[in-house]
Amino acid sequence: MPTMDSKRCSAYAIAYLRDVEVGREIVEYISRIDGTLEKYGGRFLVHGGALTAMEGEWPGDVIIIEFPSRDDALAWYNSSAYQEILPLRTEHSNGIAAIIEGVPCAYRATEKLTQL
Repeated sequence: MPTMDSKRCSAYAIAYLRDVEVGREIVEYISRIDGTLEKYGGRFLVHGGALTAMEGEWPGDVIIIEFPSRDDALAWYNSSAYQEILPLRTEHSNGIAAIIEGVPCAYRATEKLTQL
């Protein structure tokens, strides 16, 4: 079942961080990240807000940054501006990160059945 609107709405940079050592380096990272996002249309949707675990253990923070497209998200992540500050986070926290493409704007869950 194809959607009426196959245009993808957004892409997302998602991170799940644990054991963050809040110190000078993390403060610098947080102070500088917004400046790396603007050029690529990135904006925070979630930045470690209150989390209510409904299933399983969630001992950490979730971060979700929205971008207009997967290409924009990848360009941001690979940009020299972001790569310059990335070690400030990776060397002072444990976690995982990914870029994921969103579904088409008019997507319905049953469309996944056509991909199985």
